[in-house]
Amino acid sequence: MFAFSIRQLGMAVGLVLAGVTVYTSLFGIFDPGYQRPLTFAACIVAAVCVKPLVSIYPLSQRGARFLLWVLDALLVAMILLAIQRFVSYADGMQNMLVDYSRLDQLIALGGLIALIELTRREFGLGLSLFAAVTLVYCLFGEMLPGGLRHAGFSLDQVMQGMWYGFTGVFGTPVAVMIELLFIYIIFGVILEATGAGPALVRMAIRVTGWLPGGPAHAAILASMLFGTMSGSVAANVAGTGAFTIPMIKRRGFSPAFAGAVEAAASTGGQVIPPVMGAAAFMMAQLTGTPYLLICVAALLPAFFYVAALFCAVFYEARRQGIKPTPADELPVLTRQDWVLSLMFVAPVITVIGVLASGRSPAMAGVWAVIVAVVFGFLNPEMRRRPQEVITALSRGGISGSRIMIAVGAIGVVIAGMDLTGLGLSFAQSVAALGEQSLFISLLLTALGCLILGMGMPTLPAYLIIVLVMGPALASFDVPIVAAHLFVLYFGVLSAVTPPVAIAAFAAAPLAEANPVKVSLVSMRLTMVGFVVPFLFVFNPSLLLLGDHFEWGALIWGVARIILVIWALTTAFAGYGAIKLGTVARAFRFAIAALLVAKGTSFEVVGFVLAIATLGASYLQPLKRRWTGAPLSQSSSE
Repeated sequence: MFAFSIRQLGMAVGLVLAGVTVYTSLFGIFDPGYQRPLTFAACIVAAVCVKPLVSIYPLSQRGARFLLWVLDALLVAMILLAIQRFVSYADGMQNMLVDYSRLDQLIALGGLIALIELTRREFGLGLSLFAAVTLVYCLFGEMLPGGLRHAGFSLDQVMQGMWYGFTGVFGTPVAVMIELLFIYIIFGVILEATGAGPALVRMAIRVTGWLPGGPAHAAILASMLFGTMSGSVAANVAGTGAFTIPMIKRRGFSPAFAGAVEAAASTGGQVIPPVMGAAAFMMAQLTGTPYLLICVAALLPAFFYVAALFCAVFYEARRQGIKPTPADELPVLTRQDWVLSLMFVAPVITVIGVLASGRSPAMAGVWAVIVAVVFGFLNPEMRRRPQEVITALSRGGISGSRIMIAVGAIGVVIAGMDLTGLGLSFAQSVAALGEQSLFISLLLTALGCLILGMGMPTLPAYLIIVLVMGPALASFDVPIVAAHLFVLYFGVLSAVTPPVAIAAFAAAPLAEANPVKVSLVSMRLTMVGFVVPFLFVFNPSLLLLGDHFEWGALIWGVARIILVIWALTTAFAGYGAIKLGTVARAFRFAIAALLVAKGTSFEVVGFVLAIATLGASYLQPLKRRWTGAPLSQSSSE
């Protein structure tokens, strides 16, 4: 009963947060010195109440459960006390006329430690360990040897940078979260609650049923469309995967492949305009680029990702001899299906329309929430239980609270890197490498993105990457939008990259498959996604941006990427027009490598070889049809 009451308290706080978010999106933030810390405090209370330690470790001993409750209360009290000290100094901080006592410093340190522990609880070791190492490095880094040593900082200096002020926990990331992103997190939860997912799946099955492996293609279409709104790969896998993964398995695909398709599709949804898991709005603000231009720039790369995933499934189905779904097994779309599709279509059109009219992204988010709620009542289930709207708003507040914890930890990292100059040192190292090879700089950046993004939803993953590596990105001689899209892609792709691979681990139980195997298959399916960011950085015309756009470069770039998709997907599947032998598969991998060698004669060689191989691969099946000769397996095409 006590646990239930605590959870109800958390849900109530989540509902209040949703209301405050709507108000802020309409009228703006009322006072940064108070709204940022108080909103953060409410997020801490909501997140801990809804997911206390006893729900993570369901121990039966009463004494052990009591200790878990005490630990929860202690963590919340430490953060709330530190926030109370922040609020008490809020006015003085703006005038830089504050002298913090040793007790104030220790209270702030306790708040940071509690925040790092809550980050570990919500998102695993990745971000929490990074934040903890940053804090320890700031406090004791002067004891390290060689180039790792810094000049040394007092506890007062570190706490002023990380807690007291607007450069650390309560800095820009939290401000952007409150003013812009929170409303889109609520929107994603509302959209899920209205039941738009099943309607999308039915329509996707009908549209893709004529393709081999139709349910797998339907999963790609539905998961990507829904994923662009959700902002959480794991939540999208759980939401749509329950429908799509069993269907894929029933068509004859292996459990690991079924889970991998859903993981790859949900991951891809985060880079598809117009919402891109709300990262599009963050990118527009950080780059100073109009939102609609961000959508235009993301259009072709997203299309290539989707096309590559479709091709991978198509060739896998052909290799296994899986036939298109019989016409009598396809769902018959009724008027009700078309009506229910408005639950998804109407909010998306609303976002685009409000933004096109010149209003702010936050205002567009509010109207999207309103439209999603109104059209949600097209679903009979929502009409029978209208109270689900209140529950969805509360759940949206809780989801935003979890993200806010990660954003606070990101503030710790940002403040630490600014204080020690570590971020600048990293940027200078990457820039020095970039003078010799932009490709090596991008490779190191991609690796850093995969590490920093592990285990996190799209928004905090993108945010920490772009803020930590921002100076390094500025050193690249490439358009700023290209650089930001590059880190977004690799931050998102960390969801299918071992060892964390949060999307694969979310899909594995639904597919009843080994999560590591699902992760490896997911990486194979998304391999083109790892390649495309390099291509649009080297050829910005693929982003359709005016200052860097050339028709010739665009046409050449599109032709190369199409051939790269064909070469990689057929090589991985082991099937093109016919079954491929080992040598043929290796040859196609080599062709793909040549095609991505931008700025060299190798790309021309790769293009010629690709065209020749593509033509030759279809001559043998055609010859067999004309002559009736038996078809032999290719080993060298």
